Amino acid sequence: MTILRQPTRAGVRDAAAKIALILPPTPLFVLPINGVDVAFKAESLQPVGAFKVRGAWHRLTALGSEARVRGVVAFSSGNHAQGVAWAAKRLGIAATIVMPSDAPRVKVESTLALGAEVVTYDRATESRETIAARLAEARGSTLVPSFDDAWIIEGQGSAGLEAAAQMTALGLGSPVRAVVPCGGGGLSAGIALALPDAAITVVEPDGWDDMKRSLEASWILPVADDAPPTACDALMTKQVSPLTFDVLSRRDATGVAVSEAETAAAQRWAAEKLRLVVEPGGAVALAAVLAGKVAVKAGMLVVLSGGNVDLAAYGRAMTQT
Repeated sequence: MTILRQPTRAGVRDAAAKIALILPPTPLFVLPINGVDVAFKAESLQPVGAFKVRGAWHRLTALGSEARVRGVVAFSSGNHAQGVAWAAKRLGIAATIVMPSDAPRVKVESTLALGAEVVTYDRATESRETIAARLAEARGSTLVPSFDDAWIIEGQGSAGLEAAAQMTALGLGSPVRAVVPCGGGGLSAGIALALPDAAITVVEPDGWDDMKRSLEASWILPVADDAPPTACDALMTKQVSPLTFDVLSRRDATGVAVSEAETAAAQRWAAEKLRLVVEPGGAVALAAVLAGKVAVKAGMLVVLSGGNVDLAAYGRAMTQT
């Protein structure tokens, strides 16, 4: 039986140290909501427009010389794709990314611009995991999942350590609650490891709230086959992994779901109040707070996880009332 490596807080610290050598901390903004100061971690300002560069760098730098020669294969709707492509280019590693045919054009073009090969698939009828696994096996490459991997989880958790240090430096104290967008749970699980004393709330789009429902049921539940369409392409994960679910369930994490209208309202708020462009999937944690689904309290950290928007869709979100 193969025993998977488990993510640890020590691994998060190692990832944070590695990432600090190549990237500055992303900004932390503080703004009041209902009279209470809330901290916003702007992962949307990463070089690839999302937090995914953290896990990708931690994972790819852990590869040995022979594995680097054989390259890596990943699957993603766009943000993990760009993170892996960015890290691979910097390390001189060939990268192949399996992406849905309906992925936002800006994410596909950015991935290609970073030198990765893109293989497309039909999100409705094909399995990205199966396609990527077959490619990796055929080429002898290392498969780099978007969340079901200890190094990926640890790398994403470095955002939590950064935010905690920034909040402390600003006199806000350590985070009391972290509100985090959730697709497969890599970011929220990593932050749960990074912030052992903070309550963790994961946020997902309506109908794609499988982590929320899994945490409530105490076992993993998949997204329903008739899940509604969502603008949150980065969070359209059909089923979370045992690794992320285990970390979050052990921490008694809770979850909430937000509507498309609430997400668009959060995008507009981020643009108006924070001067930030935030993609739908990156705005759901903010949406939950603004909608009153997570009570505002001192010491709250809200993660804005990505900013890779389709300009036409973003324009529509900005003009909704």
